[in-house]
Amino acid sequence: MKKFTKIIALFCFTAAFAACSKDDDPIVTVPASDGSTLTLNGLIGAEDGASAGNSVFVDFSTDKQTPVARASWDLGFYSGTDYRVILNHSVGATAIALSKNNLNEVTAADTIALAASSTLAVGQGLGTFSIIDPVEGNAASYLAGTVIQAVSATEADNKVYIMNRGATGVTGNRGWQKIRVIRNASGYTLQYAKINETTFKTLNIAKDAAFNFKYVSFVSGAVAVEPEKAAWDIEWGLSTYKANATLPYTYSDFVILNFVGGATAAEVIFSGNAANSTVTYANFTEANLTGISFLGTRDVIGSNWRSTTGTAGVKTDRFYLVKDPAGNIYKLKFISFHASDSGVRGKPVVEYKLVKKA
Repeated sequence: MKKFTKIIALFCFTAAFAACSKDDDPIVTVPASDGSTLTLNGLIGAEDGASAGNSVFVDFSTDKQTPVARASWDLGFYSGTDYRVILNHSVGATAIALSKNNLNEVTAADTIALAASSTLAVGQGLGTFSIIDPVEGNAASYLAGTVIQAVSATEADNKVYIMNRGATGVTGNRGWQKIRVIRNASGYTLQYAKINETTFKTLNIAKDAAFNFKYVSFVSGAVAVEPEKAAWDIEWGLSTYKANATLPYTYSDFVILNFVGGATAAEVIFSGNAANSTVTYANFTEANLTGISFLGTRDVIGSNWRSTTGTAGVKTDRFYLVKDPAGNIYKLKFISFHASDSGVRGKPVVEYKLVKKA
């Protein structure tokens, strides 16, 4: 009997200890990285570096890069409170609304005039800003200006769009598609088909608050593209931007800030007559943050960091400050990206250092 009692007591003690240990397990918080140097993997294979096949998302606090094939997606569905859909800026995708709201009523005849006039083309003197999503501005103005209008709760108000899926490189058109988006209980329902198809497919996309957008390919369905919104700071790669005030253009080596996810940035120029010109990248510390204005705009870095005309290469008179979604501030400079600066096109080298911890 005593032996049995001891066994029961030992069992109870072990169970209590296990429960206590489980409750007392510490939450491990990984500290933000102090900084690193990364070679971004923009190349998928043997493609020319100016039309690198990957977009690369970079998270400074974890020293992590996430390369994603630019042609792997077609549409992004906003996970915030509004109902917005974005086009694939990294392949030069475009779209235009029709007056119809029934996908089956749209045929190849609806594209004849669009094709003849190059209405949905971008680049080499073609295109207008009305057929692409905004190329600049903050999150609010970007989302308010998408080509695909806010998805209405009234189903009949959601029109059909003709979409040019863009190009895989500088050439190689990916074809046209007809699409329509409506709301459902958890997010969105996409209706889509090729222009000459008489039936369409449907795909439901649920909002996910951990991400800025959830992504879809007309070929593969739901696909993973950008990391969770708290887990990246900048995106490097091709992007539709502007040649001038009236003409859109697809830029190589473009850097987009995670502006929808809350990241902000500032450009620091340390030569010439700039107001913040007295401190170099190497000497910049937390004490020098006073007076710096951070912007939460899509193109605050953009293509300003490099030159492709004259002597191509990284501009050595500037660096950037990036405040990540958690509030850590990093200084960022570009080391190389072109043969003229001892780099490799499609594999830029960046260096970043922690200036202020959140």
